[in-house]
Amino acid sequence: MTSAADAITARLRLHHVGIVVDELDAAEARYHALGFTDGERFPVPEQAIEAIVFRAGDGGWVELISPTDPEGPIARYMAKRGEGMHHVAYQVGDIVAELQRLTAAGVRLIDETPRHGTHGWTIAFIHPESTNGVLTELVQVNS
Repeated sequence: MTSAADAITARLRLHHVGIVVDELDAAEARYHALGFTDGERFPVPEQAIEAIVFRAGDGGWVELISPTDPEGPIARYMAKRGEGMHHVAYQVGDIVAELQRLTAAGVRLIDETPRHGTHGWTIAFIHPESTNGVLTELVQVNS
């Protein structure tokens, strides 16, 4: 099977890392202490989360994600694994075309069609089975 890394290497730019947290306000304070400022808070009810996105340096982001529903997917993830690293995200120019290309390359997807993410981004996830155990997100930045 073709790995996702082989299939998408030349098209991607590191976009952000997603970190799941129990208490968003407390996590925000910890990241402020690290020097992150001006985070933007986004509720995403269709994913049962609230997130804060911080700019990290010249090109990337750090996304803190907290569940808003104890039955939601992030709450279930955290019940098994706790707080910490959740995913790595790469920016793509055309997410629909990229998903079609990945499907043709035999890459296992979680999302076969894109969906709404934080910050107005359009997102889709690649199954960790195709990326050496790392949940990988594709992001199309909409202007």
